[in-house]
Amino acid sequence: MASIYDLKPKFQGFLRPFCRRLAGAGVTANQVTILAILISIAHGGALAIWPGNRLVLILLPITLFMRMALNAIDGMLAREHGQKTRLGAILNELGDVTSDAALYLPFALIAGLSPAAGVLAGILAVMVEMTGALGHAIGAGRHYEGPMGKSDRAFAYGVLAFLLGIWLSPAPWAPLYQWLIVALLAVTIVNRARKILAAVP
Repeated sequence: MASIYDLKPKFQGFLRPFCRRLAGAGVTANQVTILAILISIAHGGALAIWPGNRLVLILLPITLFMRMALNAIDGMLAREHGQKTRLGAILNELGDVTSDAALYLPFALIAGLSPAAGVLAGILAVMVEMTGALGHAIGAGRHYEGPMGKSDRAFAYGVLAFLLGIWLSPAPWAPLYQWLIVALLAVTIVNRARKILAAVP
């Protein structure tokens, strides 16, 4: 299924000159990964403390874009600048699920949204990433299929946060939008599992 992840090569090409400058300055992939985690936790914490705050919501798409950019940069530093480490592999996977939980679970606290859908989406987001990572365990490699991969979730929640921020209260469609995310996350888990199993002889 189509995914925003398919645009990653072009995004990486845009970021590559900046990545080279970072490598030349001695910045490591692990430092970038940790920065992405800390930014996510900070913004997620703000959203949990002030659920529904318009400024926090409107700024969330910027944080999500920064997270995606940092995730792309840490990967390029690791692959293209000889910085692959076992610790980096662990930080990369744990960072994804930690950031997802920090940024998306607070939506369960926003008045007018569905708490159940908010919590379930946070749990399923973690399951999506763990399903993709489990490909390594059976020799199929890491999998990134959509339709609700990491980049897709960032876009979906960025749109939701921005729309919530510019309106005084959640629109009637907002809980339905949450449940759509939940449904697409479930489809993604099944899709990744099927692709992983199909890749193993």
